[in-house]
Amino acid sequence: MNAPSLLDNVRLPRWLLPTGWPQRDGVPMLARIAIEAGRVQSVQPATSAAPSSPSAWNLAGTLALPGFVDAHTHLDKAFTLPRMKQVQPGLLGAIDAMLSDRVHWTPDDVRERAARGLQWAWECGTTHVRTHVDWWEPDSVPMAWPVMAELAQEWAGRVRLEQVSLIKLPLFEDAAQAMRLAKQVKATGPHALLGGFVHSTNWSENALRNLLVSAQACDLDIDLHVDEELNASALGLQTTARILREIGYEGRVVCGHICALAAQPEAQAFATLDAVARAPITVVSLPATNLLLQDAVTGRTPRQRGITLVKEARERGIPLLFASDNVQDPFCRLGSFDPVEALGTAALVAQLDELFDTWSQALCRSDWLQRAPAPATPTLVGRAADLVLFTQADRHGWPSRTATRVVLRDGRVTHGDATPFLPR
Repeated sequence: MNAPSLLDNVRLPRWLLPTGWPQRDGVPMLARIAIEAGRVQSVQPATSAAPSSPSAWNLAGTLALPGFVDAHTHLDKAFTLPRMKQVQPGLLGAIDAMLSDRVHWTPDDVRERAARGLQWAWECGTTHVRTHVDWWEPDSVPMAWPVMAELAQEWAGRVRLEQVSLIKLPLFEDAAQAMRLAKQVKATGPHALLGGFVHSTNWSENALRNLLVSAQACDLDIDLHVDEELNASALGLQTTARILREIGYEGRVVCGHICALAAQPEAQAFATLDAVARAPITVVSLPATNLLLQDAVTGRTPRQRGITLVKEARERGIPLLFASDNVQDPFCRLGSFDPVEALGTAALVAQLDELFDTWSQALCRSDWLQRAPAPATPTLVGRAADLVLFTQADRHGWPSRTATRVVLRDGRVTHGDATPFLPR
């Protein structure tokens, strides 16, 4: 199938349109996207005159988004659930089940499962995946770490794969050891980040400071699991924001989960979010996994939702993404590496509205993971024509009916049936 030179009558989300875009009855008008050599050349309001070019597609109001970023996954753990017996409820039960399964891991096993996850991500329209890799020992690199580095090379040009060292916080207690760990991560390449598991069960402000300082010394970006619990006394996020300010950290920090905010008094939670808004911190919410793991007790319906304060974060201008997290492992038995599923779950549990026009941004802003300042108004112009077309959805019910879609990479169809769009 030839690549289109023009996508006409496309429904783009409000957040992706420039200020002053014409509206009709309060709804942004459809767009016309010109594509040349696999890149978007222009985005303009569609006119009533239909283009006659044989390489122009009429999308007739079909919804379109840029390629997705799945900002927090665990490819090393994915698809392990079928070989496990009963898993005890909650985060700690899932960790125990995962530790028991790790004895069966081999490089080939990890590669097969991770590659399957990347294939699923590619097919659904994701262009950027970040995976965390469990790192339990101070003196040895985990088996999965070089596997992910190899996959990052193999998938280059299709999916950008970044890897984060998910290191338990006590391993940073010694400053010299913290620096050795940071240097090992740095040696992996520019796609590697320093990470840690920050939780009230292993809390140490000294260890957290050593983690952040060593990342700064090695010029590494940081991605943390923080306060993945409903303990109102958890201090990980607020301490991270304070230490970053104290040391003058200039990289990008991502904090995932931060469930404890939902359990804290509002004044305390809001003060923490105000500090986060002043720091170079992006928040990642993992709604499916946190719903399954938080407030989990055998035989009892959970009372608390486990999702962080996503609306309050957004109100403060904090960059916020939704992501898949765990897929078909003891932490989350569901999932398909489709970030749209994560937003669909968040829409219900956090009671979100304007999902397509506003919250879809939380699936697409790969720039919120980077050091460079994000543009005030993002644009498709000048970018690769990596687009996802939702052929059966509408802006009112989206993300319902989004399983059927057409994926374009560099303007060419890689997945789905674009026949209905072709000139007749």
